[in-house]
Amino acid sequence: MMPAETDVAALLDALQAELERVDQWEPAPPPQQALSSPLPFAVDTLRFTQWLQWIFLPRTRALLDAHGRLPLKSAILPMAEEALADTDWDASQLLVLIGRIDRAMNRI
Repeated sequence: MMPAETDVAALLDALQAELERVDQWEPAPPPQQALSSPLPFAVDTLRFTQWLQWIFLPRTRALLDAHGRLPLKSAILPMAEEALADTDWDASQLLVLIGRIDRAMNRI
């Protein structure tokens, strides 16, 4: 793995840890139908934190593990800011990590 990819991998681990810390990590996946949404961020079937856990993290880790090409442009933070604006838990550190992931992926 190249240094920038190693940075992304570490940030993905930090993202998972933060989702667990704020009690947004789920023990079981949603139904397959919910995971198959064609809409960006699966907005019609998943909460944003579910999308992070069940779609973004596994797909990004799989790309890194396969030495595949990550997206050329990452802009998850604007969606995260909107989706997490009215949470009843502190999403600030999660937003910081997502911003760092965007920046790291945009350097690759």
